[in-house]
Amino acid sequence: MGIIKVENIRVYAYHGCLSEETTIGSDYRVDVSVEADLEKSSVTDALNDTVDYVTLNTIVVEEMRIPAKLLEAVAKRIINRVFENCETVVSVSVSVSKINPPIGGDVEKVTIILSESR
Repeated sequence: MGIIKVENIRVYAYHGCLSEETTIGSDYRVDVSVEADLEKSSVTDALNDTVDYVTLNTIVVEEMRIPAKLLEAVAKRIINRVFENCETVVSVSVSVSKINPPIGGDVEKVTIILSESR
């Protein structure tokens, strides 16, 4: 088994419970980590034998475009898509961070992390 990480995916999106958040939008950072059997790809050196990190990035960007009230809902959608599109993945961890959230304080970011295995 091995781990593939795509870290610090930067997107601008429209998530949140406040109307301003869904109108104005905000900066987000997303990290995805997947566990899969990388033995074959380490020998064959073939892209079709591994988890393509371009696919992981595309999934994140597409799912972040769909507004949600909660970051948890976005992370769950990302996890579901990874399992749907990457058959060799056995576990996924996704962290979604809202940069400079409107919570009435000097806060750099808030982050949620969801993980699932199949």
